[in-house]
Parts: sequence; C-alpha cells; structure tokens
Amino acid sequence: MNAENVSGLILAGGLSRRLGGGDKALMELAGRPLLTHAIDRAIPQVDQLVINANGDVARFDAFNLPVVEDVIDGYAGPLAGVLTGLEWMSEHHPHCQWLATFATDAPFFPTDLVEKLLCQIRSNNADMACAISNGRTHPVFALWPVALKNELRQAMMDEAMRKVDRWTARYKIEHVKFDDDKNGVDPFFNINVPENFTEAEILLKEDVN
Repeated sequence: MNAENVSGLILAGGLSRRLGGGDKALMELAGRPLLTHAIDRAIPQVDQLVINANGDVARFDAFNLPVVEDVIDGYAGPLAGVLTGLEWMSEHHPHCQWLATFATDAPFFPTDLVEKLLCQIRSNNADMACAISNGRTHPVFALWPVALKNELRQAMMDEAMRKVDRWTARYKIEHVKFDDDKNGVDPFFNINVPENFTEAEILLKEDVN
C-alpha cells in the first residue's frame, strides 16, 4: 500500500477507571508501555504518527512523537480525538488525505489494518471504514477522510455529537472484517481490567513460540 497520504493518530487519552486510574497508555505489558506496543504496530502503516493525549505532554517525551491535546475541552471522548487528528494533519501535513486511528489498549491490532481499510474504501467508493471482528465493531480502529474535518467540528460544536457511530451513520462506511490470528486470538483483544494484562502476556509468549 502507498501510505504517503495516510497519517496516524494513537488515542492515548483514556482515564483507565477500571484499572485504578492513571495513564493506561503508560502501563507496562511485558516490560514495555502499552503505547510502545501500539507505536510499533502503527508506525509502519502510516506516513507520520501523532499521539493524542491531554494533560502534561512531557510525560510522553520518551516516545519522540508529536503529542496533541483535544481541540474540544472536557474529555469529549474518542470523537474529539478524531477531530483533533483531522485538524492537526490538515494544518501540519496538508498533503494528508486520510487519518488512521488506533487505540493503545489493543496490543495485537493488525499490522495490515490501514491497508485493508483503504482497500475497502476504494473498492466500494466509501467515505470511511472501520474494523470489525467476531461480530463486534471497533469504531476507533478506523480510517477517516481529512476532508470531513469541518463537518465533524460542526456536529460536535452545534449538536454536541459525542457518539462515534452516530456520526459515522451519516456517511457511507465500510465495516471491514478481521479474523482471529493463528492462535485464535481476536486481533482487537483489549485491556480493560488488571487480569487482562496477565492474559495478554500469555498471548505474547504464545505468539513468539
């Protein structure tokens, strides 16, 4: 895939209430922050990569990537992160046509995610695409057209739009199916509670062996 017009945004602003609070993105899995796992999988798929997070951006200095705060105050959810990425890319990388978004709490997301999403968009003349696995939609693992940034801002500001699926329902969206990996693991296995870290470490070992 030609990734020169696809940029990436890692959504790292989760409040991690079910994990006791703090930055989920900085919690360690197998000795490395979850954010590092996400970066390793995302960066080969895009032309440039940015982290979306609020608060003191200095805590992400070690990752050597731009960090952008939500352009809408009040922890407005992942849709605010999408808008932030669209507007930031439009300003700083005007050649960018597409924004791919990734969550930090799914350490096994596909390394061909962007390629498959873009292929389905082009094949079906769709406006955008998101991933689906085992009958479950993953709206933050998606590919968004930068050209819709103004429409998204208007929806968020004038209509208080916060639900990703409510906004995407206005457009032609492709839901792209991803199968379980060779070990039968859902590629979008996500970490929400402490025991998920133990499960993920076992899965990482199985993947190596």
